[in-house]
This record gives sequence, C-alpha cells and structure tokens, in this order.
Amino acid sequence: MVTPRAIEVADRVEKFVRDVIFAYEKDPRCGFHGPSDDLVMEMRAKAKAAGVLTPHILPDGSHLTQRETAEVLIRSGLSPLGPLACNTMAPDEGNMYLLGHVASEEQKAHFLAPLVSGEARSAFFMTEPAEDGGAGSDPMMMQTTCHQDGNHWVINGRKAFITGAEGSKVGIVMAKSSDGACMFLVDLPDPAITIERVLDTIDSSMPGGHAVVQIKNLRVSADQMLGQSGEGFKYAQIRLSPARLSHCMRWLGACIRAQEIATAYACKRHAFGKPLVDHEGVGFMLAENMIDIQQSKLMIDWCAGVLDTGSLGTSESSMAKVAVSEALMRIADKCVQVMGGTGVTQDTVVEQVFREVRAFRIYDGPTEVHKWSLAKKIKRENKLALGA
Repeated sequence: MVTPRAIEVADRVEKFVRDVIFAYEKDPRCGFHGPSDDLVMEMRAKAKAAGVLTPHILPDGSHLTQRETAEVLIRSGLSPLGPLACNTMAPDEGNMYLLGHVASEEQKAHFLAPLVSGEARSAFFMTEPAEDGGAGSDPMMMQTTCHQDGNHWVINGRKAFITGAEGSKVGIVMAKSSDGACMFLVDLPDPAITIERVLDTIDSSMPGGHAVVQIKNLRVSADQMLGQSGEGFKYAQIRLSPARLSHCMRWLGACIRAQEIATAYACKRHAFGKPLVDHEGVGFMLAENMIDIQQSKLMIDWCAGVLDTGSLGTSESSMAKVAVSEALMRIADKCVQVMGGTGVTQDTVVEQVFREVRAFRIYDGPTEVHKWSLAKKIKRENKLALGA
C-alpha cells in the first residue's frame, strides 16, 4: 500500500512537472546530447522553490522506501525533463543511493551533499569500449587498472557510454587492483580524465550525453576509495538493483504521458466517418497499453517490496527490468502507431519517449543478459533440488 507521505510528495511532483516542466520540452537548450546544464539548473531552481527537489531523500538524509520512491519517480517521469528538474535522474539518483549506503561521513560531506542539493551532476565510470575487450554486460572483463603508490592510487584505462561525464563534478571510477574491483570518488573535471568523444546515440534526455573517456595516470588519495579494495563488485550490486528499478519507474511515467497524448489524439482525430478510437485496430492498441501500464506498475511495486526487505533483489530486479522495459517498448510503439505521421514528428513528446525507451531496453543490462542470468539461476536451483 502506498503511504500518505508518498502520495503527498508524488502529487506535488506531478503538479510541478505538469505545470512547469512540460513547457520546457520545446526549449532550444534541449540538444542532441541532452539538455544543457544551464537549462538543468534553471529547472532545478524552480523545483527547489516548489519544494520538489530531490524529493525521494528526506531532510534528515533518510530515503523514502523503494515502494514510496516508485510513486514519486513515476510522477517525475511524466516528462523526460522531469527527473532532471527534480533531481531524480540517472545516474545521479543511483549514485546518491550508493554513496548513502557505502561512503564515509567525510566522503558524504564532500561528494554526496552537492548531489543531494542539486548543485552538481555525477558520472559512473564502469563500462569500457568493446574494441578494447573491456567490461560491458560482463563486468569481470574490466581492463581499467589501479595500483597503490604511497598514500595514493594511480588509475589507467578507457571507459565508454559514461553518461553525463561531460559537465559532471563528481565521478565514481571503477578499476581493478590485485585485490579485485575498486571504486574511487573523484572531483571532476580532472586533467587525467579526457573525453575522447560524446557518442551520437538514439536517446537525448541526459545532460552531457554518453562519452568515451581516457583515464591516464589519474592519482587519487587513499581516502577517496569508496569502501575497501576488492569490494567494488559488491558495491555495484548495492547500486544496480535499485537503479534498474528506478529506470523502470521514470520511463513508466513517460509512457503514461505518451498514452495520454495518443488517447487524446485518437479521440479527437476522425477517419472513415468516426473517431480513430472507435476503430478496433486503434482502440485495441490503447486498451493493450492500459494493460501493460498496469502490469508494469504491479511489477515495479513487487520488486520494490523485495528491496524494502533489505534483499539485494538481484533476480527480482532482472525480472522487473525485462518485463517493464519490454512492456514500455510496446506501449511507446503503439502510441506512435496510433498517431500515425504525427507520432514520428517532434510535435509531441511521444517520438522522444519511443527513442528513450528503445535505448532503455539495452541500458542497465540488455534483456537477453538478464534472461541469461535468470536461466543460470533456474539451472542452479534445479541442481540443488535434485541434490546434485
């Protein structure tokens, strides 16, 4: 059951997104590689004034539960710009969650505080270029290295698809030591981290886009290591399950909005003597979308409930990510189809929602990787059941 405090916060977020942020969707500062930082900060100033900046983190630093967060993040996602304005966007939301659970008090004061206040953006440096044979869906392939040099660590490697690297002030860098994977907190920009290029991708909602970067002899002090050497993959799991689910929440909100627009179009537009919605081929698509939206809500709520027990929810988040991302793709596609030619133009946000959701089927683990992981779990459990 959704709590009264979550409903109250979510209602305020929705009102702000609808009344203030929708109007920004045509702003020329929304570029091919995402909205500009001055646009983000302008919207965040208005969110702060409205009392909806970083609404999932309470004034005492505690978080809403995952089930409560779902209610809030779905509403913030009604516009692709909503999560940016409210400071509930990836990768910052996931990075804040990770730092809140693992960082020292000194690290929280220096790196987490400016993220929570919305004054800074962050980037998570994990994925590596395929041409280097680096880590992608398989993090064990990590090529970036780190070694200790006195009271410092020296990091070298290349990273790819680093969302928001351009313009971020806080970086979380993953590298491999002799102990295993490590995470480091870095002030950005740093001359040892150079952006080779920002990739031209199908999506355009995230400031700074997705960059390929080179890390050359990056020196960080030992107190900038997040947690312990060799524990990086464990910390990544703390972040990844909630982050996958948060993506589902935000993009569900966007698809709810797309459904609203497609429905209004189908009810107003006439063809062959009646409104489009009265043609079964159109009305049934909207009905199927309604079903997918409700099933996505239930899947998110179920997985959020698992995470709220303290479980890592690795398998549950994989199931939710697959089910919801595939459902959202069906919804977005049908909204475009219902609207015909108008659906493929930028006259409405439906076209962007379609592009963003298509990318989401890959980001945070492609559908096939999650299915493969679940299949391995099925095999393990069957082996245990047989006593093998």
